[in-house]
Amino acid sequence: MSSRRLLAAALLGALVTLPQAGGANSTLESLDRRTDILGWEAVGRIDIGGEGYCTGVLIAPDLVLTAAHCLFDTEGQARTARDFDFRAGLRDGRSLASRHVRRAVAHPDYDPAGGASIDNMRHDVALLELASAIPSTTAAPFALSSGGAEARRVSVVSYGQGRDAAPSWQRDCGIVERFRGLISFDCDVTFGSSGAPVFLTEGSRARVLSLISAGHFEEGRTLSFGMDLPEAVAAVKREMRRAPGTAPAASAGAAPPPPIRRIGVGENRSSTGAKFVRP
Repeated sequence: MSSRRLLAAALLGALVTLPQAGGANSTLESLDRRTDILGWEAVGRIDIGGEGYCTGVLIAPDLVLTAAHCLFDTEGQARTARDFDFRAGLRDGRSLASRHVRRAVAHPDYDPAGGASIDNMRHDVALLELASAIPSTTAAPFALSSGGAEARRVSVVSYGQGRDAAPSWQRDCGIVERFRGLISFDCDVTFGSSGAPVFLTEGSRARVLSLISAGHFEEGRTLSFGMDLPEAVAAVKREMRRAPGTAPAASAGAAPPPPIRRIGVGENRSSTGAKFVRP
């Protein structure tokens, strides 16, 4: 895909509909047995106050990496930390560890009113600080990839609409293109997959290359978008160090963000909103 087509697809923003994942041609593997989830325990479902969920991944015993847009409701208002629960290795209603969230901090350059613009997707990164650490013996955190500039094949572990009882692993999907800090993938993701880690194997262990931010259904396939992570995560960590106590998702003292419009069937596609949070 050319950079121009990548840009055009990205600007379409939120998905109106997505095909049901896990069809006859799917390469998804449900990690619904205890032995299946070995090695992926640090990926979990982030439950959002009964409103939906996203996917997240531990990058430290008390830090969960996810998409920034998961921290805002459908009106663009920042949720508070108490709205979130992280359930590591959740499968069939049971998690290896479940934790409340103490702080939730989004990238300072993420604009909840900006929809799925190129710039917003580059900054669609957030950290959840857990109320207490999850021991590494229970769920070993993943390290970030250094970038994998030459990489073409990746994998994704995510929860999603119609398959949210256990994580699904797509062990092999591709990088379609990189464009100014944005990466497009042909991985099979859907609602709920926001924040899902995209893994690149480096040596003997997978590392987190990117996060699923948004997607677009085109020509019979799902095209998803993520970002380069190292600088973005560093910026959120700096913001977290400045954020006191149980700060809300938005920076302390920031003006309330304007409402976000969600795309509905028949609406103008120039309006954008939350990307993969479950309706």
